[in-house]
Amino acid sequence: MSSRAGASPRRALVTGGAAGIGFACAERLAATGVRVTIADLRGADEAAARLDGADAWQVDLTEVTALEGLALEYDILVNNAGMQNVAPVQEFDPAAWRRMHQLMVEAPFLLIRACLPHMYARGFGRIINVSSVHGLRASAFKSAYVSAKHALEGLSKVVALEGGPHGVTSNCVNPGYVRTALVENQIADQARIHGLAEGEVLSSIMLKEAAVKRLVEPAEVAGLVEFLASDAAGMMSGGHYTMDGGWSAR
Repeated sequence: MSSRAGASPRRALVTGGAAGIGFACAERLAATGVRVTIADLRGADEAAARLDGADAWQVDLTEVTALEGLALEYDILVNNAGMQNVAPVQEFDPAAWRRMHQLMVEAPFLLIRACLPHMYARGFGRIINVSSVHGLRASAFKSAYVSAKHALEGLSKVVALEGGPHGVTSNCVNPGYVRTALVENQIADQARIHGLAEGEVLSSIMLKEAAVKRLVEPAEVAGLVEFLASDAAGMMSGGHYTMDGGWSAR
C-alpha cells in the first residue's frame, strides 16, 4: 500500500485502536507499511509499542469540543471507537445516550473534518467508518447504538459525495457481532432484559438472524478495512460492506 516509488509512507489514524477491531486494523495496516497512530482512551501507548513505528494518541473522543480546532495530516482514517449500553427507551439514561452519539457520530464528523484538507491537498484519502449491521437493521433495547450507527452511515455517504472529486473515498464496514470485549460485556444485560440465561444469549439473540452461526473475528474486519484503504478500492465509495453472516440478507 505504501510502496509507491519515491513516496513517503501513508499515515493512518485508527480510533479505538488499543484492542479488538481497532487493534486488528492497526496491525493489518502497519503490516502493509502504513505509519499508524492508535487513538484510544486507555492503552494506546501499550498497543503502539506492539507495532513497529506506530504512534499513540491518548484521547477521550467524547470531549468533542477539544476536537473542533484540530488539523490532522492522515491519509487514512478509521473511525472505529464505540461503546454500548443496552436498555429500554423509557429507562435509557439520557447522559449515556448523548455520550454514545458524541463518540460514534460527532467525533467521527470532527475527525473527518480535521483530515479532509490534508487529503484534498494530497489528492488521496480513505475514510473507513466501522459501522455495524445495526447501521442497517434495528434491535430492541439499543436506541442509542442503532441511531448512532444509522447517523454514521448518512455522514459517510455525504463525505463520499463531497470527497469524490478530490480522490477521497468514504465507506462503512458493517459487521455483525464481533468477538470483542464490547460484545462480551453486553451479554449479562441482554440476558437480564430478555429473561434468558447468559449461556443462551449468543444463540438466541446475537446469532439468531445470521445464517453463519458464529461471531465475526476482528481479523476478518481488519482484512476488509485493509482493502478499502488500498489503491485498488478507489472506485468503492459511498457504500456499506456487510460482514454479518447473512443477517441483513433477510
